[in-house]
Amino acid sequence: MKQKITIKTIAKELGVSTSTVSKALKDSHEISTETKEKIQAYANHYNYKPNHLALQLRNQKTKVIGVILPKIVHHFFSTVIKGIEDGANKKGYNIMVCFSNESYKKEVETLKVLSNGSVDGIIVSIASETLENKDFNHFKGLVSEEIPFVLFDRVVDDISCDKVVVDDVGAGYKATKYLLDNNRSKIALITTPNHVNVGALRRQGYEKALIESYIKTDQNLIIEIDEKKDIKTQIEKVFEQDIDAVFAVNEIYAANTMRIAKEKGFSIPDQISIIGFTDGLISEYSSPSITTIAQHGFTMGQQAVDLLIDRIENESVDFKPKKIVISSDLKIRESTKTFSL
Repeated sequence: MKQKITIKTIAKELGVSTSTVSKALKDSHEISTETKEKIQAYANHYNYKPNHLALQLRNQKTKVIGVILPKIVHHFFSTVIKGIEDGANKKGYNIMVCFSNESYKKEVETLKVLSNGSVDGIIVSIASETLENKDFNHFKGLVSEEIPFVLFDRVVDDISCDKVVVDDVGAGYKATKYLLDNNRSKIALITTPNHVNVGALRRQGYEKALIESYIKTDQNLIIEIDEKKDIKTQIEKVFEQDIDAVFAVNEIYAANTMRIAKEKGFSIPDQISIIGFTDGLISEYSSPSITTIAQHGFTMGQQAVDLLIDRIENESVDFKPKKIVISSDLKIRESTKTFSL
């Protein structure tokens, strides 16, 4: 079986530049007939299929960056878009935003469309269904075709590309430790299924803080939300337990938790403290306002687009993927009670 090759493979084997290979495959008059025939013969022998975007990246730039997000309605992703657009515009690029709607199939199809030469590179946060399926061949295809792309927030370690993430373990620890330091010990966790890695990492931080305080993790206090079902009904189950605090891994879960607590007659924060994740309008304008982890989505978007544009404009044979980790802040509001010593 013949190996799958890339433009860089051909360039290395024949001792020419990637630009020369690209032009030869397009039958450019700039390349001598002898060199073109040698490159084309090699490519044909190994059944090389040139990707339109890969060729366009080396020739005519679109000055457009594709962005694929898992959800439309999510404050965090809206701030990331603003950061991407700000960074892109400053360097003369526009952005094209698409949504996977958490669907593996939609994500694959969208990547295929964007890879037809309409953009210079792609920024993606992976769909929940893709993480659940553990099928990342569409991203590995981008790697093999040498298409610049950056993963952010929801990433996978074994995909060789640049990544920008929040310190989710640190954030989960920070939130839980704050509750523990303020005399809360029966802390429930409202989180995503474990295949959504950001939720799993925040859970690690939660469990780390409990262990440090010699508190055993109670699985009855952990609710993994299936968003295909009614969220409110699932969160209500945690109120069957004896709890004095809740850490929710996003602000939708936090807002639902507070609504249920109030319906059941609990006083917030006197009887139950609540901490959410993502410093959006829901957290700010809820009553009481919700203490939350601020993820700095705008900064994440800027970092992601800077990495991508650097890849687009500074092609390197010795590309080494970079990973940027952004710290988070705990923004204290009315939903948590501070106890004085």
